[in-house]
Amino acid sequence: MGAANTNGAGAEDSPWAPIIHDVLVRADVRQVSYVPDAGHTRLIRMCEETGTMRTVVLTTEEEGVALSAGAWLGGQRAVLLMQSSGVGNCVNMFSIIANCRAPFLTIVTMRGEYHEFNPWQVPMGSATEQAFEMMGVRTIRVNTLDELGDLMASAAAMAFNGDQAIALLLPQRLLGAKKWVK
Repeated sequence: MGAANTNGAGAEDSPWAPIIHDVLVRADVRQVSYVPDAGHTRLIRMCEETGTMRTVVLTTEEEGVALSAGAWLGGQRAVLLMQSSGVGNCVNMFSIIANCRAPFLTIVTMRGEYHEFNPWQVPMGSATEQAFEMMGVRTIRVNTLDELGDLMASAAAMAFNGDQAIALLLPQRLLGAKKWVK
């Protein structure tokens, strides 16, 4: 049992994953943290296969915020992969990013919107952008696959060259509606 995309692009053939991976490689990202999530499966696998990136499985998303700050203090670049439902877990930890003025980049697969089947995903999905913005994290929402490469490169440059906190949001409509399958 689990969620599957209904647009024909499952987690294993996500057309957006290679675009993001290419930008992460060019941006010299060395650490990729995540809480296991089917939506990020292909991107995680690609990062694992990249000899220059270390992937770190987390028990909760806020650990990824701390890991990103620690990577920066150690001279490396990191990215946190998460689902919108994990953003609420991070709110208190975002104060580390703000107070240390550390660069921060997260890639968020959105839930709780376009054809959502799980009502538990809707509240945090609706509050994701506001939660980020309240904590000083700028959001960039990708609307089409055609703009993803440019927006991802911009997000990486803003985070790592401009010492900003950036969240790249991948809407459910871009990813494909999920459907519960048995």
